[in-house]
Amino acid sequence: MNFTFLVRWVFLASLVGVLAGSASALFLVLLDLATNYREQNLWVIALLPVGGLIIGWAYHQWGREVEGGNNLLLEAIHTPAKKRIPFRMVPLVLLATVLTHLVGGSAGREGTAVQMGGSLADQLTPLFRFKPRDRKLLLICGVSAGFASAFGTPLAGAVFGLEVFLLGQLRYNALLPSFLAAVVADAVTTAWGVGHTAYPLVEVPALSISTFGAAQAAGIAFALTARLFSHATHLAGSFFKKYIGYPPLRPVVGGAVLAVIIYLLGTTKYIGLGIPTIVESFQAPLPRYDFLLKLALTALTLGCGFKGGEVTPLFFIGATLGNALFPWVPLPLEVLAAMGFVAVFSGAANTPLACTLMAMELFGAEVGIYAGLACVVAYLFSGHTGIYGGQVVGRSKHPFHARETGVSLADIRKKLW
Repeated sequence: MNFTFLVRWVFLASLVGVLAGSASALFLVLLDLATNYREQNLWVIALLPVGGLIIGWAYHQWGREVEGGNNLLLEAIHTPAKKRIPFRMVPLVLLATVLTHLVGGSAGREGTAVQMGGSLADQLTPLFRFKPRDRKLLLICGVSAGFASAFGTPLAGAVFGLEVFLLGQLRYNALLPSFLAAVVADAVTTAWGVGHTAYPLVEVPALSISTFGAAQAAGIAFALTARLFSHATHLAGSFFKKYIGYPPLRPVVGGAVLAVIIYLLGTTKYIGLGIPTIVESFQAPLPRYDFLLKLALTALTLGCGFKGGEVTPLFFIGATLGNALFPWVPLPLEVLAAMGFVAVFSGAANTPLACTLMAMELFGAEVGIYAGLACVVAYLFSGHTGIYGGQVVGRSKHPFHARETGVSLADIRKKLW
């Protein structure tokens, strides 16, 4: 039985990895082209309302079934007996995200890669006549493959797929398929000649009582920022839905506001992925308000209906927040930036293990102890909030929240608001 399971899922996970890795390679190439064109032709930022109209109208016409994005994938994992995710999710989210970056939206790339990976994986369901339990494993493979290939972090990608859909618990029977899909997807993306950002290896100080306490204090700051980002994004989305009834107009209005803000700021450092600023945050002090401006512009971009992911903006927010904490927290600048890079994401996505592994893959194994402390603290102090409303509380973070076990974050948010 174990041998049959192994052979079957080596094949299936590898197939998912090839599909997701190839899709991510195409996406990352197009994203680089769009970003480079925008930075060399800043006039395209004035087209934000036009880009918003195209995206809003396309999803209104053809994408209503897939508008849930990552949450749709999480819901499919929780209820695998539901109908298959339409293939149209792939071209829609791919083109909409590239257009978002081309005209100057502040968004990421993980959401797109994960959605493409999950949707492509689900197209195999009828082909192999999967039962619901097998479809669940297949979707997890797609999520892991998409995440790993977007960032070049196969270990983090494998654990992210296991960790993200059920808060506080891991699905160990999906460990082998998830790991294989993530490794293959990352290798395929690399084989297509697509590289990833190289971050500096971080040297860490010896662990002591003071550095241990500093890491925990920073983790609380990262948690509060993660909560702020989650609430800001959801509030922005609710605001546009409440006051603009016709969905295609929401990104038009939001795009116009965003274009004005970018013009008044006089810089493009807070739009797109923001990779140059992330890299700079490891090297020298930056303006202390950088993380707040990125947070606000990302919440506006995603809340009004543009497409992309939250993760890379969260990397920006976390790294620049760590940079801003440097004068008050007794840790090296690059250590704080690395901790913030993953810990704000950990608090917002409720994935402390994946984020700790990501820190070790990107910045070196030595940073693991500090990143792990920050990620776990951020996870605990962020509460039952997050960027993925489709997450279900498998095990409560705190005993006095035990009644929320088995409830999705979206339902918890409805009760609070």
